[in-house]
Amino acid sequence: MSNPFGIVADDAILEGRATDAYFERTRATLEHAGHDPHVVAEVTADQFPTGAFEVFAGVHDVATLFEGRAVDIDALPEGTLFDGGPVMRIEGPYLAFAELETALLGFCSQPSGFATAALEARLAAPDSTVLSFGARHVHPSIAAVVERSSLLAGLDGFSHVAAGEILGREASGTMPHGLLLIFGEGNQDAAWQAFDEAVPADVPRTALVDTFWDEGAETLFAADTLGDRLDGVRIDTTGSRRGDFRHIVREVRWELEAHGHEGVDIFCSGGLTPDAIRRLQDVADGFGVGSYITSADSVDFSLDLVEIEGEPISKRGKLSGDKRVYRTPDGGHAIRLADQPAPAGDPLLEPLLRDGEIVREPDLEAATERCLADAERVGFGREIDS
Repeated sequence: MSNPFGIVADDAILEGRATDAYFERTRATLEHAGHDPHVVAEVTADQFPTGAFEVFAGVHDVATLFEGRAVDIDALPEGTLFDGGPVMRIEGPYLAFAELETALLGFCSQPSGFATAALEARLAAPDSTVLSFGARHVHPSIAAVVERSSLLAGLDGFSHVAAGEILGREASGTMPHGLLLIFGEGNQDAAWQAFDEAVPADVPRTALVDTFWDEGAETLFAADTLGDRLDGVRIDTTGSRRGDFRHIVREVRWELEAHGHEGVDIFCSGGLTPDAIRRLQDVADGFGVGSYITSADSVDFSLDLVEIEGEPISKRGKLSGDKRVYRTPDGGHAIRLADQPAPAGDPLLEPLLRDGEIVREPDLEAATERCLADAERVGFGREIDS
C-alpha cells in the first residue's frame, strides 16, 4: 500500500489540496470571473484583548507552507503570548494563497493549544524536571508536533523516539509496567537488574515501583537491588488505587531517607494536571505530563480578509482594516490600525516572508526563551495561583 495509514501527504499540503472544498470552488469561480484582488488577511482568535493569554506556535510550518507564493507575511515570533488581535498578517493576490487557509489554521491552532497547556504544566513546577509523555494520546503522524510544542513551552524533554529523530533530541524514558509484569511478582529485582545490565550507561536508572506491591515496599526493594546505581524511582499508580498521592510520595521519600537512600529522585506520572503538580512539587523531583497537554483545546484561529484593493472591509463580527499589535509596558496587548500612531510599547508582528521568500528562520531555543520570558511579563498563570 502506498499510504497504509491514510495520512495526508506532504505534497498535498504544499500544493494546497489539504483544504476545504469550498476554497477549490472559490478559486474556480474567481478564475472564471477573471478576478484576483490584492488583499490583506489576518489570523486572529479574538478581536480585542481578553486578558487570557495563549502561546503562539506553528510559525515555522506556515513559513514552509507559503514559501514560493507571491505574498508577504508578518507574524508574531513563535513563543509569543497573545490574548487578542492579529497573530499573523498576509498580503498579496488572494489566489496566491486562498486554498492554504485550512492547512495554515491547522498548523497554528493545535500546536498553540498544546504549547499553552505545556506552559501551564511547566510553571506549576518551575524548578522541577517536567517531561512530555503525551504522544500515545494522539495520531502518530503528529507526535513530533506535541513534543515540539512541549519543548517550546519549556518542558525538559519528551518520550517519543521518532519525534526525537525529527527534532534532533534524545527521547527520555526508562521502563513500563509491562517489563515488570513479564518478570512476575516477586521478581521485580530481576527486571531492574536486567534493565541495568542492558541499557546504555547514560540512561538514568529509574525504577518503576508501583506494579505489584505498596510503593514504599517496592521502592526499598529497588534501592536494595541497585544500590548506588539507582538514580530514581517512578510512581505511576493508577487513579483507582492512588488515594492521597501526595501522602504516598511523602511516604516513599521518608522510607528512602530512613534507610539511607537520600540521593534517590522521585518521579511522578499518570494523568497529572498543573493543580496536581503544584501539590507535589515540594515532595517530588520530576513529573511526566501526558493527557493534560494532548487533550488541550485547539486555539480557535480564523483567517479573515480585512482589506481589498486598499479598502477596509470585514464580515460581520470582525474588525476591518490592516492592523498592528503591540506589547504594552504593563504586559498587556494593544491593537491599532496600521495608519494610526503606535502606542507606548513594542510592536509584535515581524516579517516572516517577503514575496514568498522566508526571511526569518525557525529557532526553537529562542522561542522557548521568549515563551518563558513573555509568560513572566504578562503574568501568565498568576490568576491560577492567586
